[in-house]
Amino acid sequence: MDTIKFAQQINRRDFLQRAGCSLGAVALGLLGAQDATAKNTEDAIREVATHFAPRAKRVIYLFQSGAPTQLETYDYKPALTDLNMTELPDSIRMGQRLTGMTSGQANFPVVASRFKFKQHGQSGMWLSELLPHTGTIADDICLIRSMHTEAINHDPAVTFFQTGSQLAGRPSMGAWVAYGLGSANQNLPTFTVLVSRGTGRLGTQPLYDRLWGSGVLPGRHQGVKLRTGKEPVLYLANPAGCDTNTRRQMLDQLRDLNEQKYNAVQDPEILTRIEQYELAFRMQSAVPELTDISDEPEHILEMYGPDVRRPGTYARNCLLARRMAERDVRFVQLYHMGWDHHDNLPDHLGKQCNDTDQPSAALITDLKQRGLLDETLVIWGGEFGRTVYSQGKVTDTTYGRDHHPRCFSLWMAGGGIKPGITHGTTDDFSYNIVENPVHVNDLHATVLHCLGFDHERLSVKHQGLDVRLSGVEEHHPVKAILA
Repeated sequence: MDTIKFAQQINRRDFLQRAGCSLGAVALGLLGAQDATAKNTEDAIREVATHFAPRAKRVIYLFQSGAPTQLETYDYKPALTDLNMTELPDSIRMGQRLTGMTSGQANFPVVASRFKFKQHGQSGMWLSELLPHTGTIADDICLIRSMHTEAINHDPAVTFFQTGSQLAGRPSMGAWVAYGLGSANQNLPTFTVLVSRGTGRLGTQPLYDRLWGSGVLPGRHQGVKLRTGKEPVLYLANPAGCDTNTRRQMLDQLRDLNEQKYNAVQDPEILTRIEQYELAFRMQSAVPELTDISDEPEHILEMYGPDVRRPGTYARNCLLARRMAERDVRFVQLYHMGWDHHDNLPDHLGKQCNDTDQPSAALITDLKQRGLLDETLVIWGGEFGRTVYSQGKVTDTTYGRDHHPRCFSLWMAGGGIKPGITHGTTDDFSYNIVENPVHVNDLHATVLHCLGFDHERLSVKHQGLDVRLSGVEEHHPVKAILA
């Protein structure tokens, strides 16, 4: 399509939107400049972009997909021992919504945790015996026991945590951070994603690429998924017979063609295309260096546990997250699947905790000893919690728990978060919140606050709305947990 025909199809709104993209030309100019002056200029621009002085420079989000049970991990309820196998009182349930998996049960027997709890650290934080390594970092984390969400099924609940909306299509948290802060490393993606599959349950909930998408933000802010194997990023390596010089010449010619197209139609996604091609070229050397852990000392590998030696495991991904933090990747998203424990919970949960406990604690310790924890915000948690009553039959050795959005646990550590505290309280059944509730969008507001943003002002116009991570209803950063 030639320029005249395309221009005839541009209405006034399109023209005004595209006129604003002239700033993209500045970014385009920065792309070709690899020297320190250009990088300093970009960093200066990004410092002005925050609304106030940030406490954190980056985020590592350890998302436990499938919803860990709070009753066996972080929310100690000793009173349940005497209530074991009694019926859940109507005064506690209060007619709240149940999933189709348990709504037809004839009764709702309360099941106390089969695992012991004890206090850890100077803070005296109560943690399950399944989390001995997390106990060693009790004084470094902030445990929130009063999280709650609106979604009761996995996909909308995961989508809600990742994007601030239960409906698919909104920008992910990592995309918002990339959009707000920009890149601090020109050779690696600003937002990276790593996925591992747990040993606790083989059949588990799927994860979709849209969970790390950019939504209504420019496409360059979407997450880049790193895979296991010889090609961490698909199609990054040169094909056989194509050397680096040939690839560089091809990209230069392609950039010229794309610039001509952009000058003609002013489509901002063309700038994204140019930027992604250039980033991919730089990643050809940066990604292999990142994923090669042969330079890690033996004592560091031992700290993360035996699984760290196997690519694709949660332990390896935690180590890679630390290596990305060292290289100033702004947002690292780890997904660990396998927490959906509707049955055989004691066995499955033990395996999941074995996957994650030591590496999660090692990540915090490793960041701290390298002086990176104070400027790195780490989050650990899933999409909702688990019911105090059993799903299905209870035996001497096994039981299950259904979805429970009313209350669950999550922890945070690092940049901007007060360490060694427990925030929020649930009732004796871990069924309802009785003190200091924290909504999903409150968490989003808190994360953005730690990064230097007013969550109400970090927004984009789309279809007449101010789209933002924390939603349109009133939510606030959780000031009680801020350092």
